Amino acid sequence: MPSPTAATPPPAAVRSAEAIESLGIEPARLPRHIAIIMDGNGRWATAKGLTRSDGHREGAKTVRAVVTECARLGLDALTLYSFSTENWSRSPDEVNTLMGLYVEYLAAELPTMLDNNVRFRQIGRREGLPDEVLRRLDQATQATADNTGLTLVLAINYGARTEITDAVRALARQVRDGSLDPEAITADDIAAHLYTAGLPDPDLLIRTAGERRLSNYLLWQVSYAELCTVDACWPDFGVDELHAALRDFAARHRKFGKEQ
Repeated sequence: MPSPTAATPPPAAVRSAEAIESLGIEPARLPRHIAIIMDGNGRWATAKGLTRSDGHREGAKTVRAVVTECARLGLDALTLYSFSTENWSRSPDEVNTLMGLYVEYLAAELPTMLDNNVRFRQIGRREGLPDEVLRRLDQATQATADNTGLTLVLAINYGARTEITDAVRALARQVRDGSLDPEAITADDIAAHLYTAGLPDPDLLIRTAGERRLSNYLLWQVSYAELCTVDACWPDFGVDELHAALRDFAARHRKFGKEQ
């Protein structure tokens, strides 16, 4: 089952004019919500003669830098694809390392989230996650619930097809008990039963390591997102690369399927 739906977050704090001015972008041209597929930790490590676990640890450092900068710019939401439902097929050592990193990251970064007015949320199925990971996820969610800035979303044990399946099951139960007319179901009803309910759809999807596929990530939500692929592996993706992606996004003309 999906994680409990959080209430609709308040708008992010007023965007810092000084921070945005340094980008040369009009505030209205910035995305509200960025989704990132953090790819290439293993390749980065292999190229340097390190272990995949070393790559994941370096990737965690990148997360801190990107989250802090998105909060500084006053974006509404940042969703990071951290562990997919398919990732359980990786070696037990790598999976255990990742689970340990979540515990370490959530404990170490909670003060940073509080200092930067960041609100934390997890999406994905809770079943299967270690108890300590669940405890840290819940702790971060509860401790930051009243923050009003950036909503940081970690997609852990997440898959878009699973998410849509869970949403359909929830709607089917309402039809079965007579509280919902199937002919009355709308796209908004489906969105309200997704793990991301209450969040705006991503405006910009970034994938690192040069890959050009969605990998079962936010398939419903990114229908009209602008796509940006970056050659750098995730540990080498920094604030400069983020700024470049934001400038590229700001220069695009979004039509949302309409002739304009």
